Amino acid sequence: MPVAARILGDQVGSTAPVFLAFLAVHVLAGLAAVLTGAVAALAAKGSTAHVRAGRWYYRAITAVFGTATALAVMRWRQDSYLFPIGAVAFGAATIGYLHRRRHRPGDTGHIIGMGTGYVAMLTAFYVDNGPHLPLWDRLPTLAFWLLPSAAGAPIIARAVIRARHLALKSRTRSGLSVE
Repeated sequence: MPVAARILGDQVGSTAPVFLAFLAVHVLAGLAAVLTGAVAALAAKGSTAHVRAGRWYYRAITAVFGTATALAVMRWRQDSYLFPIGAVAFGAATIGYLHRRRHRPGDTGHIIGMGTGYVAMLTAFYVDNGPHLPLWDRLPTLAFWLLPSAAGAPIIARAVIRARHLALKSRTRSGLSVE
């Protein structure tokens, strides 16, 4: 790859101005999605911080998917595999977002959707960038595909179990049937 294809010491797929513009927006949206997703996950459920961060997370992951689609189209032969991962991330986050917006009962759909979207987004990042990251560059390719899910699945499962336990506790306290 020519020297001109390195930015801040990292290789980029192209130095075409349109590609670099989409890449810049993609990187900023990705950082926003990682940060706001973490804030939403760690904030008290239903709090102002959780709701605001969750909305910004959904906006950011929408931008990540849009820019990832454009970047993959521009370099389809090299990056086509990133499109389905982005579609899964966006689709899962949309399911989680709509679960809450449509006032569906329970939190399971919301937690699984948003959590799966976050894990898929991290998977795409590591699959695309892992081979160029210190320490990660020593891992086998399969690790980039599996580690985010291996770490995320237990966290999502714990959140679902906790939400169901809290909902059951709340219903029992209010005298409602638990059937």
